[in-house]
Amino acid sequence: MTLFPMQLRLKGILTVAAALAVAAFLVAKFVVFQAPVAATNQEPPAARSAPAPEQEQAVDLSEKQMGLIKVGPVDTRDFEILKTAVGTIDFNENMSVQVFSQYPGKILKAFYNVGDEVQRGDVLFTIDSPDLLQAESTLLAAAGVLELQKRVLARVTGLLKSGGSAQKDVDQATSDQQTAEGNFKAAKDAVRIFGKADAEIDQILNSRKIESTLVVPSPISGRVVTRNAAPGLLTQPGTPPAPFQVADVSTMWMIANVIETDAPAFKVGQPVEARVPAYPDKTFKGHVTNVGSIIDPNTRRQLVRSEIEDPEHLLRSGMYASFVIRVGDPVRSLAVPEPGVVREGDGTMTVWTTRDSRHFVKRIVQTGIRQDGWVQILEGLQPGETVVTDGAVFLSNKLLLGDAE
Repeated sequence: MTLFPMQLRLKGILTVAAALAVAAFLVAKFVVFQAPVAATNQEPPAARSAPAPEQEQAVDLSEKQMGLIKVGPVDTRDFEILKTAVGTIDFNENMSVQVFSQYPGKILKAFYNVGDEVQRGDVLFTIDSPDLLQAESTLLAAAGVLELQKRVLARVTGLLKSGGSAQKDVDQATSDQQTAEGNFKAAKDAVRIFGKADAEIDQILNSRKIESTLVVPSPISGRVVTRNAAPGLLTQPGTPPAPFQVADVSTMWMIANVIETDAPAFKVGQPVEARVPAYPDKTFKGHVTNVGSIIDPNTRRQLVRSEIEDPEHLLRSGMYASFVIRVGDPVRSLAVPEPGVVREGDGTMTVWTTRDSRHFVKRIVQTGIRQDGWVQILEGLQPGETVVTDGAVFLSNKLLLGDAE
């Protein structure tokens, strides 16, 4: 069959259209089947936005700069569990005595001044005591009556033998003598209460002379801390002010008021070390003797009283003192010298670690007790690591200046 030119052109157009349709179908199929595959190969959005790890802070030192620091291994040390407080010195009231006369009277003489050392039995002052005068007068009268009754008994006994008296007279004289002996003994004991020795009592009886001067001795050995005695002053037993106050200053009290949160840590018997500004290089040792039973509602503090040894008599009542009290057994822990620990501007504590003594890396640590030039490390270091033990501030400053540049 013979085709005309028009028919040939139309056939060509249809053939091209069919080819284009097949190509479009194949492209669409490829896109449909390949899209899920491409989607599975894409990185998740979360992974793309994850932050990068923090970069370590480190510095490198030259040979010359190494001379400015010291390095060493992390050490282990025993840290004592201590509590500190501030308080005052006071006299040991258990060994402090207000010295009164046992009887009223006018003071005649006072022999010691404030600050003087006295021994037990030393006479502090004397008084003119009417009571002593009365007691001695009663003693002399009782002695006279006893002597008379002895003579009466001897006489009636002799008359009885010669028939000049009856037995009842002897019995009566015997009873009167026994009564006189009892009165004499009571009068003698009454004088002895005033502090008179037997030798002094015998002297009064032999001389038949009474003495109204009553001596008042010191009941303990110690230091005169208060004197109110003066000649001519009338003193009454137990009526303040006391003529003298004597304190045993071989031990002193230290009174501290500790904060409420520390109160449970204090126990009676714990060792104490105290320092006073007057003797900054001297440590006074003692122990806790009393822990208060209440918390002051105004200050929220608790009283802790300690007894401190003072054999040299250096402490004075009213001195300010700082206390260090051991409240527990020592704790063994990692430690770094204080010059190796830096407090950063944000308050964190850091040390510098190294492996080759050239490259140093800053490490944040958690610190605890500071004691005797060492800092307790609670977290952040391992035993045996090499750290900067002196000059850590130099490294921190170098890092800071490097970041500024």
